[in-house]
Amino acid sequence: MKYSILFRSVIFALTLAVFAGCDFNGSDDPKQADKYLAEFAQYTTYTPASIKSILTPYLAILPDLKIISDNAKSNVDVYKIKYYTKFQGKEIVASGLVAIPNSPGQYPIISYQKGTNTLHSEAPTAAPDDDLYRMLEFFASSGFVICIPDYIGFGYSSNTFHPYLDKESTVQSVVDMIRAVKELADHYEKTQLNNDLYITGYSQGGWATMVLQKAIEDNYSAEFNLKASSCGAGPYDLNLVNDYVLAQTSYPMPYYIGYIFNSFIKLGNTSVQAADVFKSPYDQRVMTLFDGKHSGGDINAQLTKVTADLFTAEYKSGSKTNPKFTSVITTLTKNSIPAWKTNIPTLITHGTADTYVPVQCSDNIYNDFLAKGVSQSKVTYTRITGADHGTAAIPSTVATFTWFLNLKQGK
Repeated sequence: MKYSILFRSVIFALTLAVFAGCDFNGSDDPKQADKYLAEFAQYTTYTPASIKSILTPYLAILPDLKIISDNAKSNVDVYKIKYYTKFQGKEIVASGLVAIPNSPGQYPIISYQKGTNTLHSEAPTAAPDDDLYRMLEFFASSGFVICIPDYIGFGYSSNTFHPYLDKESTVQSVVDMIRAVKELADHYEKTQLNNDLYITGYSQGGWATMVLQKAIEDNYSAEFNLKASSCGAGPYDLNLVNDYVLAQTSYPMPYYIGYIFNSFIKLGNTSVQAADVFKSPYDQRVMTLFDGKHSGGDINAQLTKVTADLFTAEYKSGSKTNPKFTSVITTLTKNSIPAWKTNIPTLITHGTADTYVPVQCSDNIYNDFLAKGVSQSKVTYTRITGADHGTAAIPSTVATFTWFLNLKQGK
């Protein structure tokens, strides 16, 4: 569930020569009071002038980037951090990127939950100069502290598997990173936080953002002043996604489904084995290819897009009716996110031509929010006409930036 190759290639052309960076080797700051922040190291700094000079030649190609250029006002310091979190009942050290405005002021946090990735080399802390992550770092210059978790299974925690689309570990790791970012800000003399929080993400990140929004409203509202949530093209109803894929003659992203089962089987959340769901040799590949060394494209090439060849006949015809698969449906349901009567301004976006994550996921949850009594002034839904999963990413992200800036400025 990633951004379009076109977007990545164009934005990549905008990048600066890499500044001299730092690895994770700790901080000389003697402060010992941090509970979540384990280590931090500055990676680089951007200035408003450098941001504008990089973006200006490309505004004719992607004019929507003007929102970043026009609002670049502060130097931005980019950090890699390690922080403490919990996974499967044990304390572990995870990691992420942070971009902080280095100008006097009080700033809110934006937590950005990234889309699906399988490569360790493409985690935010492993690739801070990636086109998308750099764009987010630039946006910090407009007056936000940007928080980009690696997720468990990437960055410093790459020695474990990634618990893909697992609610509990996703919420825990993101909440703990936001806490660590608050502690990092305490090390700055000029930069302070105002406790306001904005959250956003696309694809897996859209799902993670909505899951996080519900968790904050239910459990962390006293700790975080959640101002707004923007969720793009998320697989909010995993049973719907499962049904959708099984109904297709071919599905273009089989590694998404393989990733789900790899995660749920390794978590111990289902009693089935890969061979109960996938035909040979795909059952073995689903359990071995998600090792951080294979891209989604590589994994797709070793699976098959033909659903009758990928899935066992037993699963394809009986996933919802055969008692053998009850634990699968239960786990999919547990990790889905139904609508609730939210009090948080929420933006939902989705491309109408999305064949990876069906637009019905967003259609349904928007209508369900309204059915719960949520006002249309509180939850807004933008269907991006004609856009697929990749091409909807740019307008979704720009709409989010614009909306967050307007809310911050009281518009």
